Amino acid sequence: MNRPDIPTFAVLGHPNEGKSSVVSTLTEDDSVRISPLPGETRVCRRYPVVIDGRELIRFVDTPGFQQPRKTLEWFSRHEGPADAITADFIAGHRHDADFAHEVELLSPLAEGAGVIFVADGSRPLRRVDVMEMEILRLAGLPRLAVINTKERARGEFMEEWKNEARKHFNSVRVFDAHRATYAERIELLESLRHIDPEWQPALKEVIDAFRQDWRRRIDHTVSTILELMVTSARHAVDAACADESEVPRTRNRLEHQYRADINRLEKEAHQSIRQQFKHHLFDVELPPHSIVNEDLFSKKSWRVLGLSQWQLAAAGAAGGGIVGAKIDLVLGGHSLGAFAALGGLLGGGSAALGAKQAVTSRVRGLPLGRVRVEVGPIKNDQMLYILMDRALIYFSHVSAWAHSRREPPRQPDGENAPVKAGITARWDAFIKKQFGHYFAAARKGDWTALSAARPTVSDILFRTLQEISKGGFERLQIT
Repeated sequence: MNRPDIPTFAVLGHPNEGKSSVVSTLTEDDSVRISPLPGETRVCRRYPVVIDGRELIRFVDTPGFQQPRKTLEWFSRHEGPADAITADFIAGHRHDADFAHEVELLSPLAEGAGVIFVADGSRPLRRVDVMEMEILRLAGLPRLAVINTKERARGEFMEEWKNEARKHFNSVRVFDAHRATYAERIELLESLRHIDPEWQPALKEVIDAFRQDWRRRIDHTVSTILELMVTSARHAVDAACADESEVPRTRNRLEHQYRADINRLEKEAHQSIRQQFKHHLFDVELPPHSIVNEDLFSKKSWRVLGLSQWQLAAAGAAGGGIVGAKIDLVLGGHSLGAFAALGGLLGGGSAALGAKQAVTSRVRGLPLGRVRVEVGPIKNDQMLYILMDRALIYFSHVSAWAHSRREPPRQPDGENAPVKAGITARWDAFIKKQFGHYFAAARKGDWTALSAARPTVSDILFRTLQEISKGGFERLQIT
């Protein structure tokens, strides 16, 4: 039997056991059709994994067995060469409608594909399951059994499944296709590597390429987050007023524009991260309780991700004071001094209700007697930490979201309730000092200092993202 040049594995099993979900998760392809109805897959479909323009491995989604008893009887009676058993079966049943599914699902095996048998371990083992396992054993190809856990709570049948599968397969793995992390996908590929010595070099290359590709995605995410920090730290909007009576209305308009701009920058960064993880067709649904669903400038976002109510008010009061000082300074004691005195009070009050005063608002006199109002840039590091925390949380969702997953996340309860704190809140003083330097350089537009600080903060961020991707947001309990 000639083996394919590219490692190829046919994913087989009974209908509606999760074969398509396994294919979708392993290939990171959300175009794989997944249906709750059995028998939807009628023909084999090949799904290649391409990295850097090169196909490295291929998985074949197949129809489910329909005639396992009669097929096993034929396999048991076969007297020809062992490595020709699937080809002989196909030749003998090609025009028999009763065996149409078996002819189709066994075709990749006749071409030398390895076997991944998928079974739902949340239900009892049946006689027909044993028949299907025995057919695949008699096919004589490298084979792995994947016990898919469609219902996590039902683990009472798992040992029975594993004990039976060990009789028929080279290796057995428990794998939740809807929740498998990157690390679990790599472990499954490692299992495939060990079931077939001939493909070990090729599969080692596949696994190395997967790991390099994952590092590239994290590198890209690091760059995206740091660019978001710099752009947000320096962003400001301004407008001219005919006289000071227009200042409050102009400032209000600019604050809305400023918040919309920062929200847009954050959304663009999140989309860039999502694209790196190949979620093209289906949006990654965040849990309903996720803080990333909250408005960036909402009081809840700020409180959950780091600021107490007192800190919220203090930050706002400082912002309002700066506004007032600027007015007096620029206009040289003009009657707007009264507005200056109110600045701190108004700033503190609005911050207690939200986070609008996290940015500076300045009013400048223009040469012809007009007044220019400027909102931004961000005036304190906490705002940037909140942006970073939300990006890290978004990454945790996207990187852990299996491509076969279609149902929305559930609200956690009890002991699995999320911890209400930002990821950066766990950083020590040294790390926060490094980011403090980076944020300060960004606000000043000091590109030399930014370049000097970037390697250190990039390394910190890379290690943080790696830690998140190993466990996913559910284990880390961050939302």
